[in-house]
Amino acid sequence: MEIAGRVVVVTGASSGIGEATARLAAAQGARVVLAARRVGRLESLAAELPDALAVPADVRDPAQVQAVIDAAVRHYDGVDVLINNAGQGLHVPIEQIKLEDLRAVMELNVFGALAGMQAVLPVMRKRGEGAIVNVSSGTSRTVLPGVGGYAATKSALNMLSQVARAEFAADNIAVSLVYPSVTATEFHTVLRAGAYAGGGRFAPHSAEQVAEAILRAVQTGEPEVVLAHTPRA
Repeated sequence: MEIAGRVVVVTGASSGIGEATARLAAAQGARVVLAARRVGRLESLAAELPDALAVPADVRDPAQVQAVIDAAVRHYDGVDVLINNAGQGLHVPIEQIKLEDLRAVMELNVFGALAGMQAVLPVMRKRGEGAIVNVSSGTSRTVLPGVGGYAATKSALNMLSQVARAEFAADNIAVSLVYPSVTATEFHTVLRAGAYAGGGRFAPHSAEQVAEAILRAVQTGEPEVVLAHTPRA
């Protein structure tokens, strides 16, 4: 699916990967619907882009997710692409995970994406095509002590996405997963709990690199896009 002229909904669009994806999609000619909780940032970004609609929303609430899709349909007469990017980290050892923290991150990382897919499905079916990209994490592809809770939420998202890809295929709707590794955004400063140790053997990706991978998934419809690690200089 080409980006130009398409209606692209991006959740978690007020910063980081979501903001970079919205900017890149707009630069390629998309009409962008921006969803996030931070109203000021969202509206400022919308004002910078040539054709964008800001819809404040907390994706943990299915009613607010539905409101985002409804707003897109009213304003742009449909949705072509959904980028489920909103998420939060939980970086603590297994023995220290509080169930209320894991529940909150699960609601955002998994339930929010599920609500988005369910809300947009009838709209895409009516259009006869669509693309959904769910932003996962490289932590779901390896065993990394300290991030088990977070990785578990992304692993759940992976399975939902893979089954959705099979279930939606007959409707010409491609569901793809993108797996960023450590990315240079504010993500690690707003964790639900725990802290990011930093360092490591690999250089972080930029938000723009991840945005390019996301739009590649839209354009190709491939099931998975994994961002390769780059060794530190």
